Amino acid sequence: MNQDHLKELSPNPQKGLYSSEHIISGIPIPKAKRVQLFGADEWEEFTEEWASSLEGFYHCVKRFAGAGDKGLDVVGFIASSQFSDGWDNYQCKFYDKPLAPSDVWVELGKIIYFTHCGEYTSPRKYYFVAPKQIGTKLGKLLANAPKLKEGLKYNWAKHCEDGITSAAKIKLEGDLLTHLESFDFTIFDSVSLVRMIEQHASTPFHSVRFGGGLATRPEPEIPPEDTVSMDHRYVRELLRVYAQSIDDNTKSPDLSLLEKDDGIRNNFRRQRERFYHAESLRNFSRDTVPPGVFEALQDDIFDGVVDVCESKHDCGMDRLNTTMSQAANVVIDASPLASVTRARDKQGMCHQLVNDSRLNWGERDE
Repeated sequence: MNQDHLKELSPNPQKGLYSSEHIISGIPIPKAKRVQLFGADEWEEFTEEWASSLEGFYHCVKRFAGAGDKGLDVVGFIASSQFSDGWDNYQCKFYDKPLAPSDVWVELGKIIYFTHCGEYTSPRKYYFVAPKQIGTKLGKLLANAPKLKEGLKYNWAKHCEDGITSAAKIKLEGDLLTHLESFDFTIFDSVSLVRMIEQHASTPFHSVRFGGGLATRPEPEIPPEDTVSMDHRYVRELLRVYAQSIDDNTKSPDLSLLEKDDGIRNNFRRQRERFYHAESLRNFSRDTVPPGVFEALQDDIFDGVVDVCESKHDCGMDRLNTTMSQAANVVIDASPLASVTRARDKQGMCHQLVNDSRLNWGERDE
């Protein structure tokens, strides 16, 4: 071997490609490529999550999974959860290649057959969604309704007769043929993967499915002090604690108690700010993480403070202050919200738990 032709190879990364974060988690995988790593079920879940982002389009979105789905995958119901009030279908095709006409004839056949049988009304729109997208030939057919109809008729015997249902051979004749001839083939279309990923980013599922961290959390808004409401149980519980701390024997203390002591008024202001920090985190979670994540974090806080809170204390104020200190130190690293949760949020969750009657500041419930 000619040694002159040997050359030492070394990495030649693009400028700025590597960072300390890459050492921990590796070079980020583009979202469009990450989708290719999904399985068929994950692709349907992703499509359902994406369709839920189309605010104003649908009353609700449902996924029809398993055998016997009658050609339905993810359905967006327009005015109610009834097919009769209008619906769109998103047909999920998780293939390792772009969709070709041969991949969809049976799906078109199912829609023709089951709408003819009265299983459901004709959809407003019927979209094919696929991670490898739509091939050129199928794309041209979807853009030409008459050719799509003729293609289905020509391929019915090969793809649809035995493919629509295992219970019978479905021949294209008689009333079924008449139904196909009158069917509106302009409803069939596709959705691009780029568009799906962009719109999916507005859902609370995006950060969990693709990573990349949570969005910047807005600064909490604290309502003016003159909006304090006795309807909140945490407010009533705090007033009971304060009344005990200054030997006020009022059975049901009201907000006038706050004017009797500067220390009490300042403490109440802090507790109220903590409560609204936690409320802002709850609202933030609704837009950024899946349902149940915030409630799981509340449970973690409860587990972290309940033993301290229910221990013997000299007074309610001691119980309140000790529980607040404990809450600030509860470790929540396992929560998807950990990166945006501060000590005041964790303390404020204790007041949310009081509102839910899971914690009390006094020896007994009110």
